[in-house]
Amino acid sequence: MNLHYRLKPFSAALSLCVVSTLSFAATDASLQTKVTAMAAQHHGKLALYAANLKTGESIAIDPDTPVATASVIKLPLLFEAMEQVKSGKHKLTDKIMLQKDDIVQGSGILQFFDTPLAISLKDALTFMIIESDNTATNLVIDQVGIKNVNDRIAQIGLKDTYLYKKVFKPATGPMPADQKKFGLGKTTAREMAKVMEAIVRCDLQDQKLCDDMLYMLRNQQYRNLVPHYIETSDTSEGLSFIANKTGSLDEVRNDVAVVYSKHGPIIISAFTYDNADKSWNNDNAAEMLVAHIAKLIMDAWSPEGLAKEIPSATSTP
Repeated sequence: MNLHYRLKPFSAALSLCVVSTLSFAATDASLQTKVTAMAAQHHGKLALYAANLKTGESIAIDPDTPVATASVIKLPLLFEAMEQVKSGKHKLTDKIMLQKDDIVQGSGILQFFDTPLAISLKDALTFMIIESDNTATNLVIDQVGIKNVNDRIAQIGLKDTYLYKKVFKPATGPMPADQKKFGLGKTTAREMAKVMEAIVRCDLQDQKLCDDMLYMLRNQQYRNLVPHYIETSDTSEGLSFIANKTGSLDEVRNDVAVVYSKHGPIIISAFTYDNADKSWNNDNAAEMLVAHIAKLIMDAWSPEGLAKEIPSATSTP
C-alpha cells in the first residue's frame, strides 16, 4: 500500500446527521444475540461497544470492563494535542527535533531514519496515527504532557481511561496501583467509543482540526480488524470511509473505529484480551473475531455498505 496518496480534503461535520449519542443508544436485540454467540466461541475475552450515531441502535459486551489499550490510547493523545493547538499552546507547524535517544522499538518508521531530524508536530501526529509510530508518540507526549492528557480525559467525563507513561519507557513518578496490569494505558470499550464520538461530533469546535484528525485516522494503515470485511475500495488510491485506531500486544488486539455507512456513522469499539492465539499474521483469531463482528454490524445496520461521501454540516438526515 502506497503511503503517499493524492487525496482530497473532506468535511467531517456530522452534527445534523447524529440524532442520538452513545449515552442514549437502544439495544438491537437481534444483533446482540448474534454477536454474543460469535464471541462465546472465541478463545479469549472481548469488551465491545457499538452504536449507530444516527439511529441510536447499540450492542455491547462487557462495555464498562477496564482493559489494556495498547496503542489505542493514542486516540485521546491526538485529541489533547489538537486541543492544545486550538488554544494556541502549540502550532501544527512547530518543529520537534528527533534525537537518537528518542528512538524506541515496535511499530513505526521513524526508528529507521537518520538522526538528528527535525519534523513538525503535525508530522509526529500523522506518524503516530497512520503507522502507530511509537517514537513519534513519545515525541508528542513530550510536547503535550501526560498530565494534560489525563486531565482532558477526566474533563470529557471518562472514569476508567488513563495514559500511564511513554511507549517502551519505564513508568516515572508515583503510578496508580493498576499500571502494571494495564501497561501503557487503560480504558473501557464504552469510554473509548466516546472519545471517537467526540472527534466525529467535533467537540473541539474547530472544523479544520477535526478534519485533520479524521484525515489521519482514515489513512490508518492497519486494516485487518474492523475494516477487514467491509472495506470496499483500495485505500491506496482513495480515502477510506473507515477511520480507526488499532492497538496490539501478543495477547491483545483492539480497534476503535467510526464507519461511515449509508445509514449513518457507526462507532465500533472492540477490545480483545487474554487471547489464546498470539500470532502476528492476518489470520490471528482475535483480529478475525473483530472483523467478523464488524461485518455482522454492517449487515444489520447498513446492508448497502459504506457511504460514498461524508455528509457536511448542512446535510439533513
